[in-house]
Amino acid sequence: MSVHMTDHPKKIIFLADTRYASDLPQIPAQLLAPTGLLSDTLGRPLRDLRISVTDRCNFRCNYCMPRAVFDKDYSFLPQSSLLSFEEITRLAKIFIAHGVEKIRLTGGEPLLRKNIEVLIEMLAKLQTPAGKALDITLTTNGSLLAKKAQALKDAGLQRVTVSLDALDDDIFQRLNDAEFPVAEVLKGIEQAERVGLAPIKVNMVVKRGSNDAEILPMARHFRHSGVVLRFIEYMDVGATNGWRMDEVLPSAQVIERLNAEFALLALEANYSGETATRWRYADGAGEVGVISSVTQSFCGACNRARLSTEGKLFLCLFASQGHDLRALLRGHYSEAQMSAAITPIWQNRNDRYSELRAALPPDTSPADDKNRVEMSYIGG
Repeated sequence: MSVHMTDHPKKIIFLADTRYASDLPQIPAQLLAPTGLLSDTLGRPLRDLRISVTDRCNFRCNYCMPRAVFDKDYSFLPQSSLLSFEEITRLAKIFIAHGVEKIRLTGGEPLLRKNIEVLIEMLAKLQTPAGKALDITLTTNGSLLAKKAQALKDAGLQRVTVSLDALDDDIFQRLNDAEFPVAEVLKGIEQAERVGLAPIKVNMVVKRGSNDAEILPMARHFRHSGVVLRFIEYMDVGATNGWRMDEVLPSAQVIERLNAEFALLALEANYSGETATRWRYADGAGEVGVISSVTQSFCGACNRARLSTEGKLFLCLFASQGHDLRALLRGHYSEAQMSAAITPIWQNRNDRYSELRAALPPDTSPADDKNRVEMSYIGG
């Protein structure tokens, strides 16, 4: 696709990684005045930007990066393909001008990205047009958190979300397929709390028959800790995890199990577009949540954009095609030109994968399974 322009003679070289389809955003021939806050075709605003900083991970969780696919011969992105910290910050600045108030750093495992605290420090200096500080968070498997928590906090990170799918070591190591012990993740959570990266959230992906017996032990462990435990339905993200509907434990059943031992009271959402349904323990022992992407989709309030490690913009976690922003960055286009290219991408957004999937028979999906982007590529 050609890029239409009137005031920039340089040619854009298409650089995007070819494993996922992408298009080259169009720059209008006439640059309009900045459009400010954006809404898509369903009236959903742009508020949340999730930035993947690496496609690599030191775990091989079977629902995300199964070892049979992501083995020693798997071709990860070369360093030259990754967005630099300066490129990420430049794009973040544009998205903030269009309404983004929260940035979440993801992966792969984001703490594997060398000098990640430098990027956090750069992002922490940005502000919304109203002069408000950004909400900067990070999702991690916790394996490196004990070592890095203080540097992350000092750089300006506000909170962390830690993935932990079991307390039982045998179950946890079978799921992460990396022989990594639970104790080390718990040390990371404790250190994050110690340095002030709170409130900490712990995400547990629940697979029926694999780790659902860990629901109550996890709840018991994190009660009275200040940690918010969230149970996530096993999702059909990507094309390699062998997802089956019969392995999904509906969130309603998770709440039933919890409520049988601990009385729960429903809570209101913290903000519009929040993915988790919140509950609190009636005895004041804390809060839990469920994320029900499969059985109770929240597409109608989704306000998240996702930026891949090498600069493709995805409008849905279940997308099969992105928009190549790296080509614009490395084609030396101005922020005004890139802003003008990004604006219609969001304004034309109509993604609602989970809603469409819910209307189909079990084990079927509304998109080509072979083309859906992997979670490790754009983060959760």
